[in-house]
Amino acid sequence: MAIRILVVDDATFIRDMIKKQLRDKIPGVEIIDAPDGARALAQMKNQSVDLILSDWEMPNMTGAELLSTVRAMPNSEKTPFIMISSRGDRNHIVKAIELGVSDYLSKPFSAEELLKKVFKQLKVAGKTPAQRVSGATTQGIAFASVDVLTGGRAEPAAAAPKPVNPFANNSASALGAKPAIKAVEAPKAAKGKAQLRFANNRAFGCVIREMSLQLMSGLMQRADDLPGVFEQAVVDIETGDGNNLARVNGYVHSIQAGENRPDTNVVKIVIRFVDNDAEKFETLSKYIAQM
Repeated sequence: MAIRILVVDDATFIRDMIKKQLRDKIPGVEIIDAPDGARALAQMKNQSVDLILSDWEMPNMTGAELLSTVRAMPNSEKTPFIMISSRGDRNHIVKAIELGVSDYLSKPFSAEELLKKVFKQLKVAGKTPAQRVSGATTQGIAFASVDVLTGGRAEPAAAAPKPVNPFANNSASALGAKPAIKAVEAPKAAKGKAQLRFANNRAFGCVIREMSLQLMSGLMQRADDLPGVFEQAVVDIETGDGNNLARVNGYVHSIQAGENRPDTNVVKIVIRFVDNDAEKFETLSKYIAQM
C-alpha cells in the first residue's frame, strides 16, 4: 500500500513546496494537505496516515493543538509527527517534545533537511520507501534536532560562522507575529532593519526600504551564497531599539544588483510573505502605521 503523508500549513506556498519534494523522492506517495489543524483532523477521520508534517503557527488550530489531539486518538498515538516552525529556541522545542512530537524542523529548511527527517521517521514506522533519497545529505539545523535535546545522536555541527555583516543585528530573536487580509495597499517607506534567514543556516542583515502586509523590499550586502528566486525565507523584523518585532515566513520574489555596475556590493531583494496569521498581520500593521 502507498505511503500516505499529511502536510499541514496555512501557507499554500510552503505546502506546495513540501509536496513537490516528497513526490519527487518517494515513489507512489499519497499526499493529503490542509491549511490548519482543524481541517487536518477532518481529513484524518476518513483515512489513516503514515506521517504528519505540520506547521506550529496556524489559525483556527495550531500545530501544538493538532499534535495533542492526535496523540489522544486511539489509532494515532504513535503516528510519526514532525513539527515545523520558524521558532527554533530551546524552550519551544522542549514544549514540542513534551507534547509528543517525533521530530522538529526549523524554517527555513532545505529539501535535504526535510527529506532526511521524513525518511528517518518513515523508517521508524516501518514504512521505508523502496527508493531512498538520491543525494540526500545529513546537513540539518542542529539546534532544531529533537535528538540533541533527548540525548540521542547529535546532528553534524553547523558550518563555521561567516564574517560579520555590517548590516546584521545579532540580538536574540523574539517571537512576533501576519491576518488573512486580501486587500493590497501601497507599500510604505520603512527605513527599518530585518534579519533574513534561509536554509542551511544562511543569514543576512537587511535595510528595509518599503513594506506592506504582502511584501518587504530592502537592501543587503552582496555575498557568495545569496538566495535564489522562490527560495524559502524567514524575516525577523526589528524595532528601532534593536529588538525583534515580528517573525514572518515568505519567499524570495526577486533579487537583483543594487547598482548599475558589475562590482556593486549592494543587492536589492523583495520578500513576499506567505503567512495567513491574523496576529502577525496585526503586528505588522501597527509597525507600518508608526513609520
